[in-house]
Amino acid sequence: MDIIRISDLEVNYYVGVPDYERRNKQRLLVSLEIGSDFNEAARTDNLETTIDYSAVCLQIRKYGDGRSWRLIEKLAVDLTGFVLSEFKAATVRVEVKKFIIPETKFVAVEAFRSRAELASPPLAG
Repeated sequence: MDIIRISDLEVNYYVGVPDYERRNKQRLLVSLEIGSDFNEAARTDNLETTIDYSAVCLQIRKYGDGRSWRLIEKLAVDLTGFVLSEFKAATVRVEVKKFIIPETKFVAVEAFRSRAELASPPLAG
């Protein structure tokens, strides 16, 4: 599996548990590792045979328009699903950094999903 890595893409989304946190958009940093097979892209040197990371960045920056989240855990999982479905990735790892606790540099969550998980029905509980 080959990887496209996007580090610390700056986005501004409505996120937070308390109402006061969601009043204004918050600056977040989103990092992605997108798994794909680069063989065809390497053979053809054609952008259409790979994942356009510029398009990914543009769409991730717009993803928060009209949306809000209470938990960055939910946001991270939502972003993995979006990239898997919109960009036909095989795997996606998303890290979301939030700058809300003054005594920390940041807090972060990470989610990992694969295309196989989208195709498989959930296990019965």
